[in-house]
Amino acid sequence: MALTRPGLGRVEAVEIDRPTPGAADVLVRVLACGVCRTDLHVVDGDLPDPTIPIVPGHEIVGRIEAVGRDVSNHAVGDRVGIPWLGWACGVCEFCRRQRENLCRRARYTGYQINGGYAEYAVADASFCFPLPGKYDDLHAAPLLCAGLIGYRAYRMTAGTRIGVYGFGAAAHIITQVAVHQNREVYAFVSPGDDRAVAFAREVGATWAGYSNQSPPAPLDSAIIFAPVGALVPEALSRVVPGGVVVCAGIHMSDIPSFPYRLLWEERTIRSVANLTREDAREFMTIAADAPLRTHVREYALLDANQALDDLRKGRLSGAAVLVP
Repeated sequence: MALTRPGLGRVEAVEIDRPTPGAADVLVRVLACGVCRTDLHVVDGDLPDPTIPIVPGHEIVGRIEAVGRDVSNHAVGDRVGIPWLGWACGVCEFCRRQRENLCRRARYTGYQINGGYAEYAVADASFCFPLPGKYDDLHAAPLLCAGLIGYRAYRMTAGTRIGVYGFGAAAHIITQVAVHQNREVYAFVSPGDDRAVAFAREVGATWAGYSNQSPPAPLDSAIIFAPVGALVPEALSRVVPGGVVVCAGIHMSDIPSFPYRLLWEERTIRSVANLTREDAREFMTIAADAPLRTHVREYALLDANQALDDLRKGRLSGAAVLVP
């Protein structure tokens, strides 16, 4: 399933040859691929200049069927996960400082590199990761972005009381991580979305309510997963002095102007950009240890547009996963 025209808003079924791995690559048979909001931004044209045509999908669970001649860290038969960051140069100032998520030459799965809305995918072997065996293919897929990007955002928080704005795939995973680490999660959902309120409570949130409501206690930090810029001043108004608001999305609507008093007292706004391989290794260790339960809805590969539209229209609790 490929995006054949920029901003088309949907993917189309196309036949392409099975890809051949390069010297540093692996060929995987796709077992499952999560549907991420970033896929939606690619398909809808919110992110500029995708490779066209492009096969979206960067929450890939696959079984290796062939390896390039230079690959030594994976073998045929291994099950691996393939995330958003698909390649980095390794030599720039960011890569040399283990900040490869900021590499100016980086390439991304499902954006510049064909992704997992397909039966087969090729990936750079050094950007593939073993997956904890306790998760089957369907339930492992959301760990590859909802989990990884959520974890990178979560790492930037401090304190005990964490606010989460936008309760979807990433939030439901990170809430469980926070609870496992004895922190409290205060979940904020769109006004009137009582299904999301119930979902947040189900996965362990201390409190759940609407994004325009006051939580029962001030927040030490907040993560904004919803791509809604107006939530930034809202979240700032809920965090304590010295608190941090983390914007976790790759795309967000414009942040409206707000009074300086909301930022004063050393509050911080920061963004999350992509992920690093170290993030992946750390998070997979946590996922192997913590009792995480990913909530998924399975779709056939040919139903990718339905999955994208369900995500676009807010009809999902948890994550959509395509199964070829």
